[in-house]
Amino acid sequence: MAVEVSVVGPDVPRSEEVLTPEALAFVAELQQRFGERREQLLTARAVRREHIAATGQLDFLPETTDVRAGNWTVPAPPADLTDRRVEITGPTEPKMAINALNCGAQVWLADLEDANTPHWRNVVGGQVVLADAVRRCLGFDTADGRTYRLRTDRPLPVIVPRPLGWHLPERHLLVDGQSSVGALVDAGLYLFHNAAELLSRGSGPYFYLPKLEGHLEARLWAEVFTAAEESLGIPHGSIRVTMLIETITAAFEMEEMLYELRDHATGLNAGRWDYLFSVIKNFRDAGASYVLPDRSAVTMAAPMMRAYTDQLVSVCHRRGAMAIGGMAALIPSRRDPEANERALAGVRADKEREAGDGFDGSWVAHPDLVSICQEVFDAHLDGAPNQLTRLRDDVSVTAEQLLDVGSVPGRRTEAGLRANIEVAIRYLTAWLGGNGAVGIHGLMEDAATAEISRSQVWQWIAAGVDLDVVESDASDHRAGDTVTRELVRRVADEELTKILAEPDVDTDALRRAHGLFAEVALAEDFPEFLTLPAYDLID
Repeated sequence: MAVEVSVVGPDVPRSEEVLTPEALAFVAELQQRFGERREQLLTARAVRREHIAATGQLDFLPETTDVRAGNWTVPAPPADLTDRRVEITGPTEPKMAINALNCGAQVWLADLEDANTPHWRNVVGGQVVLADAVRRCLGFDTADGRTYRLRTDRPLPVIVPRPLGWHLPERHLLVDGQSSVGALVDAGLYLFHNAAELLSRGSGPYFYLPKLEGHLEARLWAEVFTAAEESLGIPHGSIRVTMLIETITAAFEMEEMLYELRDHATGLNAGRWDYLFSVIKNFRDAGASYVLPDRSAVTMAAPMMRAYTDQLVSVCHRRGAMAIGGMAALIPSRRDPEANERALAGVRADKEREAGDGFDGSWVAHPDLVSICQEVFDAHLDGAPNQLTRLRDDVSVTAEQLLDVGSVPGRRTEAGLRANIEVAIRYLTAWLGGNGAVGIHGLMEDAATAEISRSQVWQWIAAGVDLDVVESDASDHRAGDTVTRELVRRVADEELTKILAEPDVDTDALRRAHGLFAEVALAEDFPEFLTLPAYDLID
């Protein structure tokens, strides 16, 4: 029986190069084979979340004890992924892609997910950029005559795209009249157009896999990749992946996830921002002991975060996989040299902690941070390409340590509440306009940081948090107030008024973002992802 595939998105330049009949048929085959399984896994997520809510507990799985105790490893990393000291992240927008590829990092995480938005022009345009980048012919000319071209004087970073998570649909590409799975569209189009080309160039089709919540979701990806390799006629194991451990449930299944993808796995990444969002989401109604302080106060030195990263390095190296550290989101600025130096010192300290803990590399969000990260890892690696031989036998992490939210130091302040609301409104304004990576107050914000902001507001309301007294607080709302929907509405209105007073703002877009924030932060029932209702507001 023939499969009906239809594209219902707006016209995008060069879309005919991406949306060929053969490419669409390949994606449709993946959708037909694996779409239903994905739906079942999303249902299982909800069931598990209800169990966590009912018990307030999470633990290592007894049914996979043999996997954790087994003597197995993943394959050695491919030659061009043995050195991952510095990985730069960013969206697949032409100018930013060229800057990332020219910056001197070892890896470019080409982000089709949190630093992007699912506007159809970004979905298709991102595939165009990736195809050109693979073939080293990517260029960009600005309206004012500036040109951007790829460097030819040194090797360029290895390209590792990050497709959407399992939860987002792709309503612009219909298979038998139904929305397809966004992750299968992103990964399928990239594989169809670039897998053979990459292999011919001595590299391969590599991916970062986001938002996984456990080993069964990793198993589905393994089956997708095996089927794709067979369909495309490339050797089994050609597709190699790094999984982000950015959900609290995945933190309890790191080894099982590597085991399920063992023919394809190369490493794990500590996705710190989404990890905090996941902690809040899963334990949002579990009581005061699971309420985090201000987002800015939660550092990687907190005991629960140390347990999470130590566990990741230990698991990775015991299983022969690379351990990649978290994001340095700073945007360097020359306006305030002293403040900039303090911020850069913080980045250096963060990378020194990661390198000292045994990570093989780490992420930065801005080209100007590449040299700091490179210098730190160069010093720790001492000529080696990675730290795979450092096994961290000293690590033995318990469930209690991973869930020790109550020991995270910090206060819950009105300033923190206001920052969450302001950042969320500003970010959602940009997101609705098609920009998923946004500089706000010197930090690169993406969907993960926006998720923390709105979910923390929701949790503070649900828990009836009393704001801590801060002597310097000179705002209209006195410290010590209880966080309620009414308080959040007042603060959100005030923050919107402040932003609207700035020059050259899009009033309509800001008001839409303000309304969306209210929807995802003040709803009685917690929206699982803010991008789902946001997706309904875009073309």
